[in-house]
Amino acid sequence: MTVEPTRPALVVDSIADQLYRILCERITSGAFAPGSRLDPQAVAAEFGVSRTPVRDALARLEHDRLIETRPRSGTFVARPGITDVHEVCQLRKGIEWVATGLATGRMPESQIAELRAEAVEALADAEAGDYEPFFVSDMRLHREIVAATGNERLIAARASVEPFVQWLRILGATGPHRLAGSTRRHLQILDAMAARDAAGARDAAAVHLDEVEEWTVADMDSQAITT
Repeated sequence: MTVEPTRPALVVDSIADQLYRILCERITSGAFAPGSRLDPQAVAAEFGVSRTPVRDALARLEHDRLIETRPRSGTFVARPGITDVHEVCQLRKGIEWVATGLATGRMPESQIAELRAEAVEALADAEAGDYEPFFVSDMRLHREIVAATGNERLIAARASVEPFVQWLRILGATGPHRLAGSTRRHLQILDAMAARDAAGARDAAAVHLDEVEEWTVADMDSQAITT
């Protein structure tokens, strides 16, 4: 008698991944406000799925610190605080300090030049009142520097905090008054990379991420970030 092999639960995994992406986007875009309740049954009903992929998606969101489960109360969108800002910024600094040094010797000159031109253009757009190009340029710059290392573990570690970083921006962590300072640091990083000065690029990255941490905490203290 031939025994049929057990089929892997690929469909369930795929649904859980899709639910995770959708719910993550709703949280980090501000569609789900900090502190709002997430009803697993309502999510399952909305998408016509069982509770298993919903549970798996919510577990990932809780691991990312985007939601929290309170005993006998339910599941809620998290309210980011100053401790979260410190932890995320310090983790980013550890990852990106190493990554910037490694990427300096590996990223092609043409890619560095492209990122630099995009940063300059994005600042001009911001000064004209269009801030979205800056956020796109900023995200791309940091992501591509880490990707240039070729280190899959560094890339995965950086990707794990990206939703939280995006969320803080939506909540008001990076106001227009911060863009010129960030762009100045971006250009310092890229110019050092173009000169193949790994130490200089690492130093500029460290200063940049320290400033981002300082600015975000200041904005949170001043209630520019509404949580």
